[in-house]
Amino acid sequence: MDKYVDEGAGIFLRPMTYEDTDLIIGWRNSEEVRRNFIYRKPFTREGHENWIRTMIETGRAVQMVICSIPSGRPLGSVYIRDIDREHNKAEYGIFIGESQDRGRGMGTAAAKLMLRYCFREEKLHRVYLRALAGNDRAVRSYEKAGFKKEALLKDDVLIDGKYCDIIWMAAINPAD
Repeated sequence: MDKYVDEGAGIFLRPMTYEDTDLIIGWRNSEEVRRNFIYRKPFTREGHENWIRTMIETGRAVQMVICSIPSGRPLGSVYIRDIDREHNKAEYGIFIGESQDRGRGMGTAAAKLMLRYCFREEKLHRVYLRALAGNDRAVRSYEKAGFKKEALLKDDVLIDGKYCDIIWMAAINPAD
């Protein structure tokens, strides 16, 4: 995993483990994180452990914890899900769980590291994401990391009784 370090941003990625469950649940259930996700139902220990068993352990998803250099303090998480080996693509997601660490470039750095992992280790051709329209800070971060806007899906999801637009973005493996 020494390949997935960004000294300038002061972060590294490490694989998520069962021991990270309480931390992940706490982060994902915080209002600051939850409001930027399409899926907003509360996370539970049972749900997260099921995610590990059915997605991580089966290879349908990969989840990493973003950690601070040199302390190793966890800051958030990046993941790819629904890995499609036929078409060599997956969906990307990220959250910075600790509020004091947001807005400092760590999300962009983590996205770049995860894209490097996706293209080198997983041999993916395409990594895509969905962002809520209006989450301009996230969209700018994704663009800095190498994602390009591909589409705006009008009224694509129903959140809290209101239809919301989704911005579809993707990064293509530069080696392909």
